[in-house]
Amino acid sequence: MEVTVDDVLGLPVFKQAKVQTPCLSRQVEWISVIETPVENFVRNNEFVLSTGVGCAGDILALEEYVMDVIKADASALAFATGRYIYKIPDRIIQLAEEHSLALIEIPWEVRFGDIVQEVLHLISRERQTEQQKAEEIRQELINCVLNGKGLQEITTILYTNTNIPTAISDHNKQIRANQHFDRYFIDVLNGREEEQSVLVTTDVASDHPLVHYIETYRIGEHDCHQLTILSNYKKQGYLLFKPEEGQKLSWVVLNILEHALTACALYFVKENAIEMTEIRLKDNFLLELAKKDVQMDKALLSKAQLLGYDLEKPFICLVGHIRFVQPVDDHIGSPTHSVQSSSMHSRNYYIQKEVTHAGDVLERLTMTTFEEGEVIVYLEADQPNFEETTNQFLDLIERRLHELLAGITINWGISCHKGGYRTFHQSYEEAVTALKIGRQQHEEGERTFFSDTRMNRLLMALSHEKEIGNIVHDTLKQLIDYDQKRQTELIHTFMIYNKYNSNVSQTARALNLHRQSLLHRLRNIEHLTGLSLLDADDLFLLELSVRLWLLKKVET
Repeated sequence: MEVTVDDVLGLPVFKQAKVQTPCLSRQVEWISVIETPVENFVRNNEFVLSTGVGCAGDILALEEYVMDVIKADASALAFATGRYIYKIPDRIIQLAEEHSLALIEIPWEVRFGDIVQEVLHLISRERQTEQQKAEEIRQELINCVLNGKGLQEITTILYTNTNIPTAISDHNKQIRANQHFDRYFIDVLNGREEEQSVLVTTDVASDHPLVHYIETYRIGEHDCHQLTILSNYKKQGYLLFKPEEGQKLSWVVLNILEHALTACALYFVKENAIEMTEIRLKDNFLLELAKKDVQMDKALLSKAQLLGYDLEKPFICLVGHIRFVQPVDDHIGSPTHSVQSSSMHSRNYYIQKEVTHAGDVLERLTMTTFEEGEVIVYLEADQPNFEETTNQFLDLIERRLHELLAGITINWGISCHKGGYRTFHQSYEEAVTALKIGRQQHEEGERTFFSDTRMNRLLMALSHEKEIGNIVHDTLKQLIDYDQKRQTELIHTFMIYNKYNSNVSQTARALNLHRQSLLHRLRNIEHLTGLSLLDADDLFLLELSVRLWLLKKVET
């Protein structure tokens, strides 16, 4: 409770005082003895004592002095009458009443020192009571969070003790709690209403440190205040409050708001910690599910259910290798500046968000985790059309990701194990194999289904035979050494030549080479390998050797 003029006049030292104006509800924050001139020695809500010296017999000087006290927004003015002023003139009483200034007459015999001592003691006692009350509210707010209660309970405590409508939003300005705060003002502040809000200078008459952090928005004729909720220098949300018109934010109210701000920050820190713990638990669970051939028993199924996963359904496994490709400006020869930089944390956040969105659109369950530049996704299968479902799913993800993260490319390896149910490790292994083969054979951003890699898997099996490895080495050694020393692309040239069935014109166009330059490369290939590109057996041996060598590179 704040000290008022009426409380002050109730002190024994004012027993013989005579009240001239009935304006006794004003708050008193301090008391002082001020004579003319007033200048800037009087502050807001001050109880002023004066003898009237310097104004004796001069009604105009007295009127000017009283007017200066009024302009300083003092709450009361008490004259010691009997020497310089014997009776306060009626025109001075009328002036004080018109400006809601409490005007009091004190007998000359009452010492100002006694008055100051008793008033300061009263103010000190009330402030101690206020501080104790504020401390109790602070403890109540903190306990509210520690005991597992939420933001709505915080706004309830705040409203109960301040009678100020309050709302709390998160950093996305989604309202998480509301206590009598007009929804219309929230919509205006969030830009969902046509009426505009204007940021204005905070008009809170207080020296409380919290005042410097209050943002005031004017909406029509109304002012709404906002405080930013911070923790670890990170914006967590906003505390909105709107006092009634004319309601002042006292030191006590500002203290309570400050404690509420701390409680909100603590709540969001706790919420973030719980969320991060849940994310880590899910990540560890999915990584173990993918990388270990775990037994699918009741305990594992129950653990999955607690994390929000249903392992009883069939799933497609998708393993994606994430890269950021910087486009090069052809005119300058350097990377363009249009690529949006992104930390791994924010990149994974966007990918996770789009995976969840695509799953919701297709009405399919999804499970996602990340490890060392790769994303692992389990998508609820739609057998036997799992390839169509997968392509629709990836189309949704990549279309939105390319808008959010410029330069991102993801190569995908995809498997839907024939067993269908509870085959998470097997389908992951197959998806990884498909990804490795696809990255070796295709350009960035391609999708490779394990079911389409039978030839490559056959070649990979052959590549482990020692005798076949020796043949590949003998066939390609000079060609590989030549490419490495001269920085040429003879092996790549051969692969494109073979792709176009030995058609020189089509190969030259694909490689953007002059026909004679291509023929020169082909002669070099024949010279270095000792094989003829016109002989079917030699051509088959060279193709087989190149493909086995490339697959071996992928494995290592």
